Amino acid sequence: MTVYFIGAGPGAADLITVRGARVLAASPVCLYAGSLVPRELLAECPEGARLVDTSQLDLDRIVAEMTAAHEAGSDVARLHSGDPSLFSAVAEQMRRLDAAGIPYEVVPGVPAFAAAAASLKRELTVPTVGQTVILTRIAQQATPMPPGEDLATLGRSGALIVLHLATRYVDRVVAELLPHYGADCPAAVVAMASRPDELILRGTLEDIAGQVKAHGLVRTAVIVVGRTLAAEEFRDSHLYSPERDRHVC
Repeated sequence: MTVYFIGAGPGAADLITVRGARVLAASPVCLYAGSLVPRELLAECPEGARLVDTSQLDLDRIVAEMTAAHEAGSDVARLHSGDPSLFSAVAEQMRRLDAAGIPYEVVPGVPAFAAAAASLKRELTVPTVGQTVILTRIAQQATPMPPGEDLATLGRSGALIVLHLATRYVDRVVAELLPHYGADCPAAVVAMASRPDELILRGTLEDIAGQVKAHGLVRTAVIVVGRTLAAEEFRDSHLYSPERDRHVC
């Protein structure tokens, strides 16, 4: 018996990986984040599968479900939105499973920031403009950020920054980034990325907060800030340059 932590992707049901869909179809127990995971994915579960919405369960009850499945010899598909490596709270679940001696594997998924970049039709790393992407959040009614990871500190790099779970506090985001990025810095917000009700807002640090509040966005969105969002004049990548020696391994 194995617990499979599966990244369900950013929202569209068909953005789950082939491996994730196969594991889901073979698991007699499915624990899913009901408020975030698309319900259509549950149709991939085998007939008669035990389906458990974990959106109202605490950690102890979630682990209890996994333990019961382990004792019954049943594999578990643990569906998380996006990719399990980012803001998924799988670390504490893994710690509990390690302590209980229950085996688990991780199946990666499409993260929200990648879906947002696709919707924006932008490469987030552009030669000579920006080669670094910072994925972060802010500590507001949530677990405190570690020392040195506050937004004002991270913003000093000037790198493209992607903020999860932050649209409710967009005024604070803008205030902390303005000194480092400037009012004219390109900014965008992608809500419900990849879903039928997807919403894309484009602007600058000067006006993005007003757009967010005008649309009443408070969740399921990422804020993206950085010069690569509007990069037009940049050097072509060396990857396809005719000057590159393609005989070097």
